Amino acid sequence: MTQKTRSRTRAASRSRAARFTLLIAVPALALTTACGGAESSDDGVASVSDAPSTGQTKDGADASKGGGAQAKSAYYDAQMKFVQCMRKKITKDYPDPKLSGYLDWTKINKLQERMGNDVAKAGRGNACVSEMRKAMSLEPPRDTQKDYESMLAHAKCMRAHGVSKFTNPKLQDGNVLPGGDPNPASPEIKQDSPAYKQAEQACKDKLLDGLDGMQ
Repeated sequence: MTQKTRSRTRAASRSRAARFTLLIAVPALALTTACGGAESSDDGVASVSDAPSTGQTKDGADASKGGGAQAKSAYYDAQMKFVQCMRKKITKDYPDPKLSGYLDWTKINKLQERMGNDVAKAGRGNACVSEMRKAMSLEPPRDTQKDYESMLAHAKCMRAHGVSKFTNPKLQDGNVLPGGDPNPASPEIKQDSPAYKQAEQACKDKLLDGLDGMQ
């Protein structure tokens, strides 16, 4: 792995980790599947070979027989416990998770602008870290190919709206490496600029639920 790839991977991990906690170790690659390489299709969109079926939960339950619904319910309940902890120990304004179970980062980001990093660090002193870890462990499996295509569409949209240096995501060894800044170790994209924020707003719907903030 090259230094540039390692930097991009670390930045991708930091992006996701900041959504939950800056002090908890997270996987080096943001989105993973079972072993299997990436292949390129004729239209230039890479595909994941031997990716696991989205019809199964992490414990192998068949989603068509109710396993998927049970997994989503367990994930939502775990996220709700995390939210309740944050409300009790940090702020009563912490928002409910979405019905999908994913946290509502549009609302959390606004709250964080007002309160600072206490919101991002699973609470001051990681007060709610055990609840956060439990919720992360129960996240239902994702379709890596769809996640990749969603992030690719988002990257193209960002460039079309003026963020010319925004790079595409990559598939590597069955993992999705988010796109974004071409040089995460020394950022070349000013995310606090009005142009970036306008592009971000215009392209946010390109990202599937749960991918916001990944790139």
